[in-house]
Amino acid sequence: MLRTLFLTLIVLVVAVGGGASSVWLALNASEGIGAVNIGAWTAFPDVGTPEADTYSKARFAREGGLSLGQAEGIAFSAQRDSTGAPLRRECTYAIEGPIPSARFWTLYAADAQRVVLPPTIRRVPALHSLEMLRTVDGAIRVTVGRNPAPGNWLGTTGRGPMQLVLTLYDTPTATAARVMEVELPQVLRVGCDA
Repeated sequence: MLRTLFLTLIVLVVAVGGGASSVWLALNASEGIGAVNIGAWTAFPDVGTPEADTYSKARFAREGGLSLGQAEGIAFSAQRDSTGAPLRRECTYAIEGPIPSARFWTLYAADAQRVVLPPTIRRVPALHSLEMLRTVDGAIRVTVGRNPAPGNWLGTTGRGPMQLVLTLYDTPTATAARVMEVELPQVLRVGCDA
């Protein structure tokens, strides 16, 4: 009798623990179910639509995000640079390249939970398309880091991991089929503070 009770308890612990851990892993994965990866950037194009999978909906609800429908736009996030190294607040990065066509777009630095990092003194925490200096061919070059830089500069503060979030509003690339055809800027590490 005691042996049967013990085996039943083990089976329940394995089943509940295994199920809970698999859900936790699925919700914390930045890539995987429903994700589209383009270089260093990851997007979930179906998250604001009825076609979104259950895990993407749960992940987005847990983060407290405002989902954009396909007609409204799409958000890309980068947690690693173009070489695959994790983004760190104590490092300086150059974001270089084209931005897909959109009526308006924003770029900001955030922590792991997508909370906007506090800006440096007398700076806004995000850049947007209306104030952006562009290269001759229409591409952008943004310096992200602690130290002021000429041109487009997005200031960061603190230490530890971060991510960059690029949100395109009113863009034809918001559908899953068009997202795969998009070219996004590279995220290049320039250097790190000691």
